Parts: sequence; C-alpha cells; structure tokens
Amino acid sequence: MDSMTQAALGAAIGGAVLGRRLGRKAILIGAVLGTLPDLDVALDYGDAVANVTEHRGFSHSLFVLTGLATLLALLCAWLAPTKAISLPHWWCFFALILITHPLLDALTTYGTQLLWPFDLTPAAWPIIFIIDPLYTLPLLFALGVALISQRVRKACTWGLAITSVYLVMSAGAKLVVEQRLAPALAEQGLEEAPLLIQPTPFNIVLWRATVIDGDRYYESLIGVFDGDRQPRFEPLIRNAALEDVALASHQGRRLNWFAGPFLRYETRLLDGKETLIATDIRLGFPGFHPFSFTLATLEGERWEPLAVSEQLDNTRGIQLETLSRLAARAAGNTSALCASDFVPPEWRAERVVYRC
Repeated sequence: MDSMTQAALGAAIGGAVLGRRLGRKAILIGAVLGTLPDLDVALDYGDAVANVTEHRGFSHSLFVLTGLATLLALLCAWLAPTKAISLPHWWCFFALILITHPLLDALTTYGTQLLWPFDLTPAAWPIIFIIDPLYTLPLLFALGVALISQRVRKACTWGLAITSVYLVMSAGAKLVVEQRLAPALAEQGLEEAPLLIQPTPFNIVLWRATVIDGDRYYESLIGVFDGDRQPRFEPLIRNAALEDVALASHQGRRLNWFAGPFLRYETRLLDGKETLIATDIRLGFPGFHPFSFTLATLEGERWEPLAVSEQLDNTRGIQLETLSRLAARAAGNTSALCASDFVPPEWRAERVVYRC
C-alpha cells in the first residue's frame, strides 16, 4: 500500500493499543513505525530488476519485524520512566504496528516476502488496490477525531474496525467474481490455467482477471453489479517463445520467480540494438503497465544477457476520461470499458473470443 495508508494504519494501531497511556504520542510513534518497512525503497542494488524484486524483502519479513518489535519493547520497558506500561503491552504495541504493514501489503498484487530469508515466492492475496481512498480515508478521519477530541483509543479503534469490515467486503466481492468467472473459464477450457484476479484501481466492485494460456493471455473485467452477464475474455499475445531467451539471464530468472507466468516479452530497437524486454502484466492496468525491463540485446545472431537491466520509462498517467470510463464500468455499464481498450495493437491476438 502507499506510504500514507501505512502511516495511517500504524498510527491507528498505536492509538488503539496505547492511546490511553501515551495519548497523542502513540499516534505519532505508530505513524513513524508504520512507514519504516518501506524505507528499503532507498536502497539501490545497482540493477532495475533487483530494485523491484528486492523491495518488500528483508524489511517486510515477519521474522525481522518480530525481532525488531521485541528489541524495541525491551528497550522501552528498560528506559521508560513509567512502569505503568508492561513489557507485554510494549511488545503488542510495536509488533502490531510493524507486522500489519507487510500483512496489508500482502493483500495487494505486488508480492511481499513475508518469510524472508527463505527464498519462497512472494505472498500476494490481492483483495485491495495499492491505493484505495475508501480504505485510507476512514483511518485519516478517525485519527483527526482522535487528535481533536483526545479520545485517542476509542476513535482509533473505530477507524480500524471500519477498515477491517471494508477488507472483509472486498474478500466477499472477490468470491462473487470467482464464482461468476468459473463457468466461463470451464467453457474455454481454461479452468486449470494460471489465473490472477485483482481489483481495478481505487475500488473493490470492478475486478480484473488475467488468465495465462501458453503464448496467449486473456484479460477480462468482471463487476459486482454486472448481474448475469457472462465475462468476456480478450486475447492478447505474450510472445512466450522469447521466454527461454529471458531465462538465460539472471534478471530474467529473478523476474520469473517474482511474477511467475504473468510476464509478456517483446523486442524493441533501443539505442540501435534489438533489445529483449519483459513486462510484468500483473501490475498497473492493461495499457498502463509501469514495470518493463531490458534483459538482453541481439549481438549478431545471439542474444547476450545484459549485465545490468534498466526499467523503461514507458508509463503514461491514467487520464480523467479513463477514470470516468472505469467508474462507469464499475457501476455496471458493460459498454463503457473493455479490459484491453488501451493496449497497443501489436499486443492483440487475431482471434477474439468475445467482442465488447
């Protein structure tokens, strides 16, 4: 999640746990500690793929953060001038603030290495977009009430309760989407294909499904308010034949570990050289994928892996018109937006399963 949300979550937890004893200080400490794990973005590993895939790594490890919480609790229990706060209370304060950060991150698509240093696939159970005002605003409102009224614990508890209900509602919405999608997948023979279902930007009522099928992948938008409308699959090209070339490089293998099969490959002429590029199609929105990386260049008739990958600056901001169409589609207007409306023509497959 974005830093503001993580700071608000940490502040609300701090106020709920020790607001009665520390007052506003609990909110301030919680806000600072709530953003602490994301300081790893300042680290430069010297390679674009490494910078992306190492993020949410050691600093988001449950082992590391639990150990840090224990050290902070012991330090405060020893140095604190008052004995009114016991060691267990200090530990709950620090542990809940720190550990909820990666747990919330794991509810987004990016992937969080909860069990670092074990080299496991990053955890991702996406039920919320990386920025969701409907999750963040109740926390900010509750913190405002806490700071003004000084009823810190009660206000923060209410904020956390509301946002927790929102996450439960999001999980329920995803379950509805999964049930609607299952018959359509079975009809296309894709029930065993790799599948990713995630909310579209800034809401939990319109969901994006991405299905991998060899050289092709399918995009579909399914809304909670779509009624009995059958999901439409829009076929796009992955260029899977280039995957072996990508896997010849360390960066390509790292991306495969990070994103699994949800990668699209292409070649472009960059600086006079034919260059292999991999795009993480999980992140962003079709046509607005911000994570594309150079992996290899064609030298004569051989692909040579790059020593250092670069992230391409091919992002474009989502325009107001796009957001308006997204909102209309979320409201149930199935003609307002298709999943692949903004992708380049060369991404589209020839055969269309359903037309919008």
